[in-house]
Amino acid sequence: MSVTHAKAGSPVRGRRAEGLGLPRRIENELRKQNDRFSAAVENMSHGLAMFDADEHMIICNGNYISIFCLNAEFVRPGIRFLDILQHSVDIGVASHSAEELYAIRKPYIDQAKPSTYEETLSDGRIVNISHRPLASGGWVSIYEDITEQRRAEQELKEQHRRFDAALANMSQGLLMYDSDGRLIVRNERFLELYHVTPADIPLGMGHRDALEQLVRLGLYAEIDIDSEISKTAACLQAGEMRSTYRHLADGRTLLVVRRPMSGGGWVATFDDVTERRRVEERMTHLAHHDTLTNLPNRSMFRERLDQALDEATDLAIFSLDLDRFKAVNDTWGHPAGDWLLKCVAERLQRCLRNETDVVARFGGDEFVIIQSNTKGAGDAEKLARRIVDIIGRPFRDKSRDMHIGISLGIALFPNDGRDADTLLKNADMALYRAKSEGRNVYRFFEPGMDAMVRARRALETDLEAALRRQEFELDFQPVMNIASSEIVGAEALMRWHSPARGLVPPDDFIPVAEEIGLIVPLGEWALRNACTVAAGWSHGLRIAVNVSAVQIKSGTFARSVISALAFSGVPADRLELEITETVLMDESDTVLKTLSQLRDLGIRIALDDFGIGYSSLSYLRRFPVDKIKIDRSFIRDIDKRDTAAIVRTVIGLGAQLGITVTAEGVETEAQLEFLSREGCVEAQGYLIGAPSKAADINPLPKSRTAIRQSG
Repeated sequence: MSVTHAKAGSPVRGRRAEGLGLPRRIENELRKQNDRFSAAVENMSHGLAMFDADEHMIICNGNYISIFCLNAEFVRPGIRFLDILQHSVDIGVASHSAEELYAIRKPYIDQAKPSTYEETLSDGRIVNISHRPLASGGWVSIYEDITEQRRAEQELKEQHRRFDAALANMSQGLLMYDSDGRLIVRNERFLELYHVTPADIPLGMGHRDALEQLVRLGLYAEIDIDSEISKTAACLQAGEMRSTYRHLADGRTLLVVRRPMSGGGWVATFDDVTERRRVEERMTHLAHHDTLTNLPNRSMFRERLDQALDEATDLAIFSLDLDRFKAVNDTWGHPAGDWLLKCVAERLQRCLRNETDVVARFGGDEFVIIQSNTKGAGDAEKLARRIVDIIGRPFRDKSRDMHIGISLGIALFPNDGRDADTLLKNADMALYRAKSEGRNVYRFFEPGMDAMVRARRALETDLEAALRRQEFELDFQPVMNIASSEIVGAEALMRWHSPARGLVPPDDFIPVAEEIGLIVPLGEWALRNACTVAAGWSHGLRIAVNVSAVQIKSGTFARSVISALAFSGVPADRLELEITETVLMDESDTVLKTLSQLRDLGIRIALDDFGIGYSSLSYLRRFPVDKIKIDRSFIRDIDKRDTAAIVRTVIGLGAQLGITVTAEGVETEAQLEFLSREGCVEAQGYLIGAPSKAADINPLPKSRTAIRQSG
């Protein structure tokens, strides 16, 4: 069809009018692309805004509106960039004016390359802004709220700072290895402990390389590196901690503790325990040796005897007691007596045949010997004669001769007993016979030693009758707080006034009472009477009562203690129960449960005679006592350097463990001054006050003059 152009008057061909649109296929494709673009932009995790060359917005997404809290009705395509900035100022989001914001962003926008900077909003949020130029002019900006990221980074920095501060101020050295065994952390204290530089033990060094380097530097005297590597690997694989004492070439001892980390690898800490180990070794030695003679004490002797009996070899047990020793003490004093005991110990050691024979001191002038691998009574008799001869020779001290003798009782294994208690008892019976027959002689145990048995049975009978007849009394020895000079309590001491025997020393009847079981009712009587007396004391004075292992193991002890407190009305925290190390040696549930039960009630537990028998730090770990009582033998020798060091160590140990330390047997002002200077808490002894009746206990502070007079 054709139409004429009216004006031109010439015909033209008909065609479709322009602007009717693209073919539908292309139109649909464009629409799909737009939809995809819009969906992508709108679902971005960051904000996005696009501007043309005239700084008018082309498009933005919801995150952009949300980040800046903009009004979506106001911020629409076509709006000027500066107007958006002004809008953010108007709604209080921006932290600067629109002009300042524009001046800040304009240099980044004008750059013909991507750029990034951060902006802090008025509410403290931090937004990371990235500009990217468009080829046609304008730019696209990406906005990310990095507030939490920055906060996390700051917290991480603070953690690093604290970690570095902790490492720098640790008292222990520290190394940290990753799962590949490479060193990733090392603190300054480690370098100080080993006297090495960072270059000696650099980060990244392997575990084996580090050990080899320490050996190369001469720090480890000797170490099995392969064994060390394998043991550490085994513990880490099992998820267990491993501790090792490492001895350095310079004599120091380090405690190395390795702990596995949950993510693999491990941490090793290094602690200089040289002094602690020396104290522990000294205390361990003290626990097994007599402090005066350095011979094995009762505890170590019993271990050696049990060992010898387990080996089932023939042996002889000698029970020895010095003759006329008391006369030496009375004539020349305790220092001379102590010197004599040391000399006797040396001579006895020289009498032994080999290292399998053992001589021990049980206390006082009482010694015991194990003679191993004997060939009948003949070998034992040879040793006995040699001992009698050597001890009978004069002891010369300061141009004076001391003449003593020695009596011996001998029991043979297996004829005279197959267990330690029986052998020791029979050796003691033989000793009793020797002393009764003129002294300075030896006697073998004989089953027919009936006289001693009869005497023992008579003592047992008298003891049983004494309790019924009320022949027992209590004396009270005051205990003083050294700092305040106040009497803070008293120890109840049992006395037996026998019509036939006279005043019987506690050492003579208490062991017998324990063996025959009489100590249980006797102990209950003493406990109840002591509490009743203490109830009448003013000023809240504490009462201390000695308790034997037999009582505690009786099963009714806790009930009797509670009954005594209830009967007397004395508060639990005013009662102190004094136990010996033999009580703590018993690991039975009954003993530990009973002591724990009483301690939970507020009753204080004191460890008596610390250091003379079985004392060991292990007992303090096994049961936390409230008080340690230093034995009078240490106080008597406190003017000697070694003994003073031991007393000082015990006082320091008590202070570190929070345990009250009481010194027994304080008899001179010099002793009291030493104890005061070293920080000992309490003192007991004749200088403070002799055992007396309850009415004589005076809690008021004592002047030094009064103390001198009381002593």
